[in-house]
Amino acid sequence: MSPSIWQILIILVIVLLLFGPSKIPGLGKSLGEAIRGFKKGISEDPEIDVTDSAKREQIADNEKAGAGQKAKTKETNKS
Repeated sequence: MSPSIWQILIILVIVLLLFGPSKIPGLGKSLGEAIRGFKKGISEDPEIDVTDSAKREQIADNEKAGAGQKAKTKETNKS
């Protein structure tokens, strides 16, 4: 069941009373930008580069391993 013309007019009058005539163009602009951004976000196909994330993980693992080896070296030098 779609809204009748009277229901739409009542909703428009309520919106006009709530926000006032000066803020309605700004609301329409914001709504349009939000819809445009949403459509753009959906239409763009995000490129996921698995090699970059794998490289980052490997670097992080190497840093952790390197930190562990440095700690062992310091312990052996102290004794």
